[in-house]
Amino acid sequence: MNATALVIDLLGGIALLLWGVRMVRTGMTRAFGARLRRVLGHATRNRFTAFSAGIGVTALLQSATATALLVASFAGRGLIGATAALAVMLGADLGTTLAAQLFSLNLHWVGPLALVAGVGLFLSGDSGSRRHIGRLLIGFGLLFLALKLIVSASAPLRDAPAFIAVLAPLAQEPLLAIMLAALLTWAAHSSLAIVLTIAGLASTGALPPVLALSLVLGANLGGGIAPLTGTAGQPASARRAPLGNLIMRGIGVLIALPLIDPLLGWLLAFGPESRLAVNAHTAFNLALAVLFLPLLPLVERLCRRLMPDAATAETLAAPRYLDEGALDTPSVALAAAARETLRLSDIVSGMLNDAMTVFRTDDARLAKAVEQADNQVDRLHESIKLYLTELSKHEMDSAESRRHVDVLTFTTNLEHIGDIIDKNLMELAAKKIKHKLAFSAEGLHELTEFHARVAANLQMACNVFMANDAKLARQLLREKTALREAERQAAENHYRRLAQGRAESIETSAIHLDVIRDLKRINSHLTAVVYPILEQTGELTASRLKSGEAAPAGNGKPSPA
Repeated sequence: MNATALVIDLLGGIALLLWGVRMVRTGMTRAFGARLRRVLGHATRNRFTAFSAGIGVTALLQSATATALLVASFAGRGLIGATAALAVMLGADLGTTLAAQLFSLNLHWVGPLALVAGVGLFLSGDSGSRRHIGRLLIGFGLLFLALKLIVSASAPLRDAPAFIAVLAPLAQEPLLAIMLAALLTWAAHSSLAIVLTIAGLASTGALPPVLALSLVLGANLGGGIAPLTGTAGQPASARRAPLGNLIMRGIGVLIALPLIDPLLGWLLAFGPESRLAVNAHTAFNLALAVLFLPLLPLVERLCRRLMPDAATAETLAAPRYLDEGALDTPSVALAAAARETLRLSDIVSGMLNDAMTVFRTDDARLAKAVEQADNQVDRLHESIKLYLTELSKHEMDSAESRRHVDVLTFTTNLEHIGDIIDKNLMELAAKKIKHKLAFSAEGLHELTEFHARVAANLQMACNVFMANDAKLARQLLREKTALREAERQAAENHYRRLAQGRAESIETSAIHLDVIRDLKRINSHLTAVVYPILEQTGELTASRLKSGEAAPAGNGKPSPA
């Protein structure tokens, strides 16, 4: 076989290995993700139980990066202490070595058996859990087949002059080999896949032992980079654990670098050369755990100094519940997005209530606070939108897809409401304050009552959004009709006061009518939440036009809701 075909086979085996790791991780998180998250959340009473939880969860997920993202999300929301989070990360690093040890065993029969069982479950399973377990088993089978392909493809490379010429400089430059392996691991987002690839090449003699050891050190260093870059943009409290993990791995590599030759002799005395890479991987992470478990409070203080908490305003606008680690489990991710949307609704509700206070009291400082709150709404809406966009790249069933659209639509409507309050109502309030205008007593009472109905509808819309309740949806839709009648009545009353020549009504006429119009627009955005629910129950007609009435021709448009 020529060199090109060998390299293609080798690259194909590595690609299959990466895909197998991904399938195992996604199958495990979708089938048992919620349970694993609960275990991880409850087992953090002290650093030792947290360390053990990190080992167990990562051994199942087969991805220290996935565990790191879960821990980062917990730490960012204050659900786990910083020291416990670092302990979980140390356990996660050791947990990946257990998977590496398993897959390096000579169990060729496991791969085909896992594929047969996995495909059978995936094709025959009607429920989501059976299909996810099938996906997990298919991933296991692909991992074993990928390792077999890597070993068979790398065996002839041992004596290939070109391959030897490329590797010779790396064997003499361990620091360069470490940097190369770290870069590859960061790009692959899987230290397990890279270590297994190194083990497959080393088992055939294609990699010299000293180079294999250097590459394993680099893979461990690169495995600490991916979680740190994956949490970019999250609060400092969420990023400290990945930062501390990278610091501990970096210190471990710096300690091991000048000791490669004696370490190599010890590892070769401990086990055969064919298992050098996986044994080195295990020994490195075990040594890290022994060295740093007692020192975790010091590492936590260092991380806090290197990455202090951000300013208060930024913290308020930062998402609290958008868990990047939950993206592989759409149901959990959608629940997180819905919870963040409720937080967004609380900010919008506060803006709406403060807006009416501004009209009553002419408080210019409060008006400025409402405008600043809209900046928080915009940033939080952007975070939710990007999170849902990332979630859309994952496989979802029909119910999850509908919920995905519902969450995105309601979030967008809340953002529009924030804009109406900021750019419309607050401009009207500023005009009223600037010209020292005052509503008539009757006019102010009408505005207050109208506002109270819209504010109540906002709370009802949030309940409809979370409960997906058709009865509540019908009630909210009836409120829309009632509010339309209330708008008509308020306008008539206002025109009556104008006819009576009341000075306050004449001076504030435009502002009064515009406030009612904008409040009605806000209510229309709120009631949009009911339409998907009532469409599913068959309670909405296709058109408001009476039966037999033709639609307008040409550019005619239906009347606004």
